[in-house]
Amino acid sequence: MSGGVLGLHHVTAVARDPQRNVDFYTDVLGLRIVKRTVNFDEPETYHLYYGDAEGHPGTLVTFFPWPHAGAGRVGPGQVVAIGLALMPQALGYWRDRLFAHRVTYQAITGRFKDEGIAFTDPDGLPLELIASSTADPARTWTRGPVPPDYAIHGLHSVTAWVQRPDALVRVLKDTLGFKAVGESKDRLRFAAGGEGGGQTGAFVDVRTAAAPARGVSGTGTVHHIAFRVTDDAAQLDARPALVSAGLRPTPVIDRQYFRSIYFHEPGGVLCELATDAPGFLINESFETLGQRLELPPQFEPSRPAIEATLPPITVPVPAAPGPRPRSIAEDAQIQRGSGF
Repeated sequence: MSGGVLGLHHVTAVARDPQRNVDFYTDVLGLRIVKRTVNFDEPETYHLYYGDAEGHPGTLVTFFPWPHAGAGRVGPGQVVAIGLALMPQALGYWRDRLFAHRVTYQAITGRFKDEGIAFTDPDGLPLELIASSTADPARTWTRGPVPPDYAIHGLHSVTAWVQRPDALVRVLKDTLGFKAVGESKDRLRFAAGGEGGGQTGAFVDVRTAAAPARGVSGTGTVHHIAFRVTDDAAQLDARPALVSAGLRPTPVIDRQYFRSIYFHEPGGVLCELATDAPGFLINESFETLGQRLELPPQFEPSRPAIEATLPPITVPVPAAPGPRPRSIAEDAQIQRGSGF
């Protein structure tokens, strides 16, 4: 594949209550809501996007809130964890923050060199905050409730659990150009661009443990993962490799903010190749991202009916630029001066 995959573009999961989803990802995790739109295939439901200040590819976690969907069950045939990157010195802050918000968490241990914490969102979706020395400092949201030094820096990884790991490994290595960079007892790690150094969303882990039953789609589970390609030319160049691998990709589909090709890998995980461009600023200003329901042109004539169907939600207004929050170094200096 000429050009290759650059890493993860976004991960899309299923939620139930859209307001609860907004509150958790903006108020607790401190991400920015960068687009409030609808599922282009089912416009009676929202599609909510969270990420860094501009919603750069590689920082995005998105949701289809289906209020009447049943609860899912995490298991084989799915992506079973979404990893989010932090600067290493931010882990202590997040332990305190999650405790303050009554979110139960567990330490991540024995997984390559990762240090982090694992927890679930209000729908039971597994999330991980992973300390990463290569977290991109430019990929944060600095005007939310989390100080910039502690903020989430986009995606770190996803963990796919499949009953046919060899087939998924072939897709990652031979078709998408990932490189094997680690192996543990029940997990293989692959990285876009070799070691993945400096790349936001570089890693895909493949869980190889046996399980008695497949996962069940529903709230609290991942719907699909999207891989980054630079532009339309790179996407079109990639499609023949998907065809040759027997993955039966869709034609290119215009998602307004990027263009997409979808396919299922042999273990059942729904995957997407998404372009970096044009991005979320094509129909909103930087200051107003996520504040208004944005519809693709084909749905604008139906706006009154769509708005009447969707449950009302309130999204946070970005804080005005103000005094810079204290840095980690300044916090440490204050603590030393206080005798702590």
